[in-house]
Amino acid sequence: MALETLQLAKYASALRYEDLPGPVIQRAKDAIADTIAAIAFGADLPWSRIIVNYANQRGAGGRSRIFAPGGARLQAPMTAFANGALAHAFEMDNLTWPNTGVHPGATMAMPALAMAQERGIGGRELIAAVVAGSEVMIRIGRATKHNNEGRGFHAPGTTGPFGGATAVGRLLKFDAATMTNALGIAGSLSCGLLEFARSGSGAMVKRMHLGRAAESGVLAATLAEDGFTGPQSVLEGPFGFLNVYCGENDVAALTRGLGEEWATLRIMLKRFPVHITSHTSVQAIEDLRREHDYYPADVASIAIAGNQKMATVNNIPAPADLMMAQYSLPFCVALAHYREARDPASFNLKSFNDPAIRSLASRVTITVADEARHGHTIASTVTVMLKDGRALTRRVDSLKGTPEQPLDRAEMAEKFLLLTRHCNQPSMARLFERLQNLENERSLDWVKVDAAPTSSATKKSAKPRTKAATRGTKEKKKKKQKK
Repeated sequence: MALETLQLAKYASALRYEDLPGPVIQRAKDAIADTIAAIAFGADLPWSRIIVNYANQRGAGGRSRIFAPGGARLQAPMTAFANGALAHAFEMDNLTWPNTGVHPGATMAMPALAMAQERGIGGRELIAAVVAGSEVMIRIGRATKHNNEGRGFHAPGTTGPFGGATAVGRLLKFDAATMTNALGIAGSLSCGLLEFARSGSGAMVKRMHLGRAAESGVLAATLAEDGFTGPQSVLEGPFGFLNVYCGENDVAALTRGLGEEWATLRIMLKRFPVHITSHTSVQAIEDLRREHDYYPADVASIAIAGNQKMATVNNIPAPADLMMAQYSLPFCVALAHYREARDPASFNLKSFNDPAIRSLASRVTITVADEARHGHTIASTVTVMLKDGRALTRRVDSLKGTPEQPLDRAEMAEKFLLLTRHCNQPSMARLFERLQNLENERSLDWVKVDAAPTSSATKKSAKPRTKAATRGTKEKKKKKQKK
């Protein structure tokens, strides 16, 4: 008899807002606000415009909004598809720490919010839905042991439908049996391949995977609501998700700590617009530059010791396009020497084609650390070799935005307004504050992203703003003066 899927369904359907501790409520609200800001920034990128155009053509007539500036009202499935893809459009959406291969905001919170707007449901129920989805999806991610990606699947595309189905099901007040069916249906909607990382082409699909996961969550829950059924052993069965997608897995992780430990508190908010595998290395570069005050041209080479994925999948010295550049660990640590690493606008075509950045990226080597051979870790040890013979080393295990070092309200607001600076700024400031009081809102119709008042308001290419980021520019000026 199947047990784990049923236990998760029973737990999620019974969870109430009144059960939630204050920090858990806050983390859910932060994940929602963080995701909306990521969508607003990513909306105008070429791949995002294709997604939005597709959704607009096929989703008209609904009440839920795409969170692009001036975004249209669409039916919930297409809204979830667009918002899920746009949230992941520029590597700024939230995930979990340690990484479990799930993206709660894009694949789970956005389908729930789309359905809440569609059905006229308020903030407290949305928060409860997001927590229910997080508790289920994060545990599914843990149970995979990351082996779905080891087999070549893009993890959030495979785990996302479960989280979305759970969150939407909780929002619609499913009983345990209906929730079990929603999970059973979601299992047949898991998809997403990592071939884009190996071939170095077609990286737009990476963004689409999270959109499809979000849409699938709405589809699974809606079908279950109408009586459609799915296998009750979808997660743990012999031909269920864990055995088929992962092979080796930790099925006990599905229910470990359920009702006792809040997995929602493990949601991480990104500070850098790069793949999660690059975060500790980029942080190490920021730390080293601040401490030793060296110039980019002083660097002879960079050595990174990290996990297996850093050394293989993300070890892309010469990325073929801008999307692959964000996925490339060598490019990200090189860019951190010349641009403001926290500003997503730093990743533009000018930076991508900068000979100095690309040259430094080609001099980055990545190896697997001994500790990473015996378990999954995101830690990295970075050694910057300078041309004068000095070796500067920094190890980073954690960083700001992780559960151990969460962003405070001021830091959250700073990131939110940075990502929405091309929108109507007074409106965005009000939106952030209102999202911070989501539990007091009876309707969510007001959640939208307003365009800037003039058509000339565009995202400008980022200019270096910090002392560390300006060193490369200053050094070029010095060389010109010498000439």
